[in-house]
Formats: sequence, C-alpha cells, structure tokens
Amino acid sequence: MSPLTAPSLRKNGKPYHPPRTPFRPTSSLTPYTKRLTTLTASSATKRKEREMKAEKEAERQRKIQGIKDRREQKAERERYEKMAEKMHAKRVERVRRREKRNKLLKS
Repeated sequence: MSPLTAPSLRKNGKPYHPPRTPFRPTSSLTPYTKRLTTLTASSATKRKEREMKAEKEAERQRKIQGIKDRREQKAERERYEKMAEKMHAKRVERVRRREKRNKLLKS
C-alpha cells in the first residue's frame, strides 16, 4: 500500500478515470456571506431578464394592437363603401357621424 492512497478508497483500475475521493458533504457548503452575494447577483440578473422580457412583450402587444386597429379601420371603411353603393352620400355621412357619436358614448 502506498502512503498517498487511503486503504479504504476503491480503485477503479482504469487509467482514464480520475481517482475517487471520499464523500464529504461539508466540503461543498459555502459561508452565508458568499451565498448572500451570489443570491443578490442572481436576483439582480433575473430582475433585469424579467424587465427585458416585459419590455419585449409590451412591444409585441403594441404591434399586435396596431395591426388589429388597422384591420378594424379597413373593415369599417369597406362597410361604409358598401353602404354608399346602396344609399345616398349624405345619408351615409349621417350614419357614420351617429355611429361615431355612439362609439364615443360607449367608451
């Protein structure tokens, strides 16, 4: 037995495997102050990530809302054009003004 290896350690025999070390659970414990610094750093990065994701989602929602508004305006314009084919122009304008007034009263 060599003095460098402990007799209780299991030897694998494969030269490419690293030598085994005894299991010592206390060796991986970190002091409270060190844990606290890593925790604050990780929480700061997570907060920044959340802010960036929220910003990205807000931009996405703004684009979606713009697309919806444009589609709604286009549908309304087409509806008025269809109405104009059937009715006189002055009546279409009256209907449009009344609908606009009602829309403002609802919101």
